[in-house]
Amino acid sequence: MKRVSDVWKLYEDLKTVGQEEIPLEEAYGRVLAYPVVAPLDFPPFPRSTMDGYALKAEDTFGASLSSPIPFKVVGEVEMGKAPTFVLGEGEAAYVPTGGMLPEGANGVIMVEHVRGISQGEIEVLRPIAPWENVMRPGEDFKKGELLLEKGRRLKPQDLGICATIGLKYLTVFKKPRVGIISTGDEIVPVEAEPALGQIRNSNAYMLMGFVKQEGGAPLFLGHVRDRKEELIDSLKKAVELCDMVLVSGGSSVGTRDLVAKALEELGAEVLVHGVAISPGKPTLFAKVDQVPIWGLPGHPASCAIVTMVLVLPSLRKIGGEEPYLPPFRSYIKARVKRNVPSASGREDYIRVVLEKRGEEVWAEPIFSKSGALWPLVRGQGLLKVELEREGLVEGEEVTVYLL
Repeated sequence: MKRVSDVWKLYEDLKTVGQEEIPLEEAYGRVLAYPVVAPLDFPPFPRSTMDGYALKAEDTFGASLSSPIPFKVVGEVEMGKAPTFVLGEGEAAYVPTGGMLPEGANGVIMVEHVRGISQGEIEVLRPIAPWENVMRPGEDFKKGELLLEKGRRLKPQDLGICATIGLKYLTVFKKPRVGIISTGDEIVPVEAEPALGQIRNSNAYMLMGFVKQEGGAPLFLGHVRDRKEELIDSLKKAVELCDMVLVSGGSSVGTRDLVAKALEELGAEVLVHGVAISPGKPTLFAKVDQVPIWGLPGHPASCAIVTMVLVLPSLRKIGGEEPYLPPFRSYIKARVKRNVPSASGREDYIRVVLEKRGEEVWAEPIFSKSGALWPLVRGQGLLKVELEREGLVEGEEVTVYLL
């Protein structure tokens, strides 16, 4: 069996999908294929961050409620226009939030800190520091500065900064096409009424959700009975159409190991058959014509945890995302609420619910078998017992990966 960390190392050789240019409005959640570098200083001019009066900050020194300093108001800044006047000593001009400061000004006094004393004249009631309430040129970012790295999955704020520098189109990695194949004589469609001994195809829908979550394009290629020839035909079709293939069921070592046998006849390079992880030990990872193929356990909880820990990082890798590890991006520290037994020599992932006790968070383990999906739905996180450990002790501080 391979360690989880050894499986991750295999991703370095996975082929990345191609690139495409898309409009900025379609770029949310996509992965950048090139870095974005600032073509200019921003802001390109001094901007007010408050509604107030632009003036020379040094002229306000010594101002107070009992000893205000008068200023002559010589103009008003219009939004979207550059001021045509210059401020002299003891002069001020009204400026709205975001407005450009006129020449001669190096600060803005908030309207709350002035009072009018006559038409065209105000009194300043407190001093301000130079450049107070002002965003100076280049203060946000400077020309040549790296704004967004290659491999970044774009967030809403990223689209905003691209718009700020005038990028109408972005070059991104294509969405990886992920083929999903279900196997097993006991599987029936979701709309069917299962007979005794049959179950509905839950894994296909769960896997499609995981693929969409990571920005991929899932393609359900149907359900295959426990017939090697049928599986070979489905795998051939999947390899032609897709950038990655997920096969649910049939990955356990034994006489019914159809996935491994079918891949062998296709000339696959089998990289992994068995991982030191629980649940999910009988996981298979192979490549056919450089297309990665995962043989996933049929039990829903095993399928889900292997997908989160192993499959999703590999999907990020072929989709161009950097970094593609670790598999879980959000985690908290908590104390385990009871003893957790585990066998040494495997990474054990336990579903937990979280409880706040004063300033601490406690994790309540949900002990269940690999065929149970409800504990994974109910669980708020996964607790990992490390490979070398033989369990956890009640009250021990642990890391919980949030679901």
